[in-house]
Amino acid sequence: MTTIHEIAPDLYRLSVWAPALNMQFNHFLIKDDEPMLYHTGTRMMFPDLKEAVARLIDLKKIRWIGFSHFEVDECGALNEWLQVAPKAQAVCSEVGALVNMSDFAIRPARGLSKAEVLSTGRYQYRFIPTPHLPHGWDAGVLFEETNKVLLCSDLFHHNGNVAALTTSDILGNVRDSMMAMQNTPLHSYMPYTNQTGQLLQELADLQPSTLATMHGSSFYGNCSQALKDLNVVMKEVLGGGEMPLQTRVNQTEIA
Repeated sequence: MTTIHEIAPDLYRLSVWAPALNMQFNHFLIKDDEPMLYHTGTRMMFPDLKEAVARLIDLKKIRWIGFSHFEVDECGALNEWLQVAPKAQAVCSEVGALVNMSDFAIRPARGLSKAEVLSTGRYQYRFIPTPHLPHGWDAGVLFEETNKVLLCSDLFHHNGNVAALTTSDILGNVRDSMMAMQNTPLHSYMPYTNQTGQLLQELADLQPSTLATMHGSSFYGNCSQALKDLNVVMKEVLGGGEMPLQTRVNQTEIA
């Protein structure tokens, strides 16, 4: 079952709950002159997700299918979507278009360069490359400049069947989810490199007001501070250092 919530004007969160993984898989639909679906979901999720998207728009009107990086939940069902939306085109980083989509996608993808803007009509999405954040050489995020929404992929990943949108601090939940992976094969799922802090600061400088997260609640509030705090959490848990957690991170449950 896919649940649907509008988390910002014309931005719909379509969430698939996977109880076996204790995780939500969130996909975002932008209703505009040139509608965009951000995250395709896996091929297994495609039938349910397709039905949910069809409740919001005519599938044939989808123009853009975006994602951060090459991974099954990000773009696994891309070709299924391209088949039901004949005018749609994948949009990703230049690296992703060259090294992945050139062979994977049934139609050529549009590769975005740093700071390039994708217009869907009323909304403008600026592309920010974030190599190896959260994953992969090809990673990047989109920032919507009117409502200041950051489509941030796996950043702020946290587990549980949680609220669609919260104003409560999510960093405690993010840290707990990172810690829970430490003794599993997924312990190194998100690297902390010498570029991570700079990239997160670049995103913080955008002053987003909403974080559209792929796994867990989307967040509305002081997103700039949240991104700075995320750097501290990632450095502590994933960076292998002894840095204490000196932020406003707490264990407040998501509202």
